[in-house]
Amino acid sequence: MSTDRGRTLTQMVRNGGCAAKLGPGVLSDVLKNLAPIKDEKLLIGLENSDDAAAYAINDDQILLQTLDFFTPVVDDPYTFGQIAAANSLSDIYAMGGKPLIALNIVCFPVCEDSKILGEILKGGMDKIAEAEALLVGGHTIDDMEPKYGLSVTGTVEPGKLRGNCHAKQGDILILTKPIGLGIINLTVRAGMASEDSSKAAIETMRTLNKKACEIMGNYDVHGCTDITGFGLGGHAMEMAKASNVSIHLDYHNLPILDEAESFADMGFVPTGTYHNRAHCNGNYFSELSALSEDIIFDPQTSGGLLISVSKKTGENLFKELSENLGIHVKIIGRIEQKEEFFLYLDE
Repeated sequence: MSTDRGRTLTQMVRNGGCAAKLGPGVLSDVLKNLAPIKDEKLLIGLENSDDAAAYAINDDQILLQTLDFFTPVVDDPYTFGQIAAANSLSDIYAMGGKPLIALNIVCFPVCEDSKILGEILKGGMDKIAEAEALLVGGHTIDDMEPKYGLSVTGTVEPGKLRGNCHAKQGDILILTKPIGLGIINLTVRAGMASEDSSKAAIETMRTLNKKACEIMGNYDVHGCTDITGFGLGGHAMEMAKASNVSIHLDYHNLPILDEAESFADMGFVPTGTYHNRAHCNGNYFSELSALSEDIIFDPQTSGGLLISVSKKTGENLFKELSENLGIHVKIIGRIEQKEEFFLYLDE
């Protein structure tokens, strides 16, 4: 759907999806000026750049809280609403939790067709319902660039809380969705992507991490995070630093969307890729080509879960995830004792 002025949603914004995020370097510089919060009930806060905050309500229940919103990554309003909602809900799933209630966060230009906004909100509401959560309100402002997302509240049992700081030496890493979304989305905006590539990216982005989280909850998983705007490399780096380990990623095992590598080789690389790589500079060692690094640091929108689990347990978890989620579930690396670098990128 386009507006009455003939502009599509993606033509109304400078950057789409999680590629519109502030770079991790800028964000890190800002957050370091905030004093750390000390409270015995705050189990996970700002310190590790985790997916959601975790607050102990009592001995049996932990409250999870997150907020996420971004600019359109596709032109269809309903699909954009689905993707943005799935991305927001993912933060709760990455912590091992169940989303309960959600609030809409909306920016939309009042000069544009309100029917477009209605379709965005419908897409979001349908995805919230699929998550078995409740939409309970929201907030809107007039803005020249449309933006949409959710503030989500969820809960998790104490024994099932998964933080990015819980990865352990000897673990393997399982990724539940393919990467390359930033590259494909960029080529869609340029009119270069094939219909098959576009459909594959959309299906990946609007798929909830609900099933992956439910399956993960049946196993003794150590750590978890979801892969979004900072790319696989950036979020793996955050996990390594938070857990004080070294993460080795095996490029040949990565699930990569069709055409992503060929388009990256043609120069279709989001600006966020360079910000992500620069932020990790000095903390990673790479045996890869620049092209392969472009894939690893490509900013993702509503990506998969990166799960850290012991090798023995992980084999059974990987099997069940593959049976339920498909061929894109891969074992992509391992965790070792802290070495010289936090992140190693291997062939």
